Amino acid sequence: MYNCSFLCFRVYLYGAHVTSWKNEHGEELLFVSSKEIFKLLKPICGSIPICFPHFPNLGPLEAHGFARNRLWRFDDDPPPFRTDATNKVFTVLILRPTKEDLKIWPHSFEYQLRIALGPGTNLMLTLRIRNTNTNGKQFTFTFAYHTYFSVSDISEVRVEGLETLDYLDNCQIRERFTEQGDSITFE
Repeated sequence: MYNCSFLCFRVYLYGAHVTSWKNEHGEELLFVSSKEIFKLLKPICGSIPICFPHFPNLGPLEAHGFARNRLWRFDDDPPPFRTDATNKVFTVLILRPTKEDLKIWPHSFEYQLRIALGPGTNLMLTLRIRNTNTNGKQFTFTFAYHTYFSVSDISEVRVEGLETLDYLDNCQIRERFTEQGDSITFE
C-alpha cells in the first residue's frame, strides 16, 4: 500500500491489479468481493483488472487476455512518463511475454503500467505498450481497464459523455448501436 496524505492505493504484482484506492476521507473507491481469496493462478474478482491483449473474448485467447493472470514486476528504470509535478506517489510495473505466452500469442511486447496518485482523489493509470518483435512484424491488440467501482446506491450513479458513441451490445449478440441519451442511469 502506498500512502500520500490520506490517499492511498494497493497494487498486486499478480495481474497488476489495483485492489484498493481510498479518497481523502479514507473511503474505499474500488469494489473487491468480500469472498475474494487472493491466490496465484486465479484472477482477482473486482478491483481494476488489466485486460490485454484482447477484450472481452474477441479472440483465440482466454477471456480478457492473459495480462491479468501473469506476474508483473517493478520497473526499476522506467522511461520518463509525462507527469504532473503533484504526482509524487507512483509505481511502474512491467510485463513481458513468457515462452508460454509466445506460444499462444506470437508477439513480443513490453507493457508498462504507471500507477500514480494525482491531485484530489485522482488515481491515474498510464500505459505504454511497445512492440519488441525483432522481425519488425506489426500486431494488433485490444485492452481495457475493467474497473469495478464501489457504489453505495446504484440509483444515484450517472454515466455521462457517451452520447453519439457507437457500442456493441453483448446482450444482443454484439449488435452495433449508437448511444442516444445524454446520460445512462441505473435502477
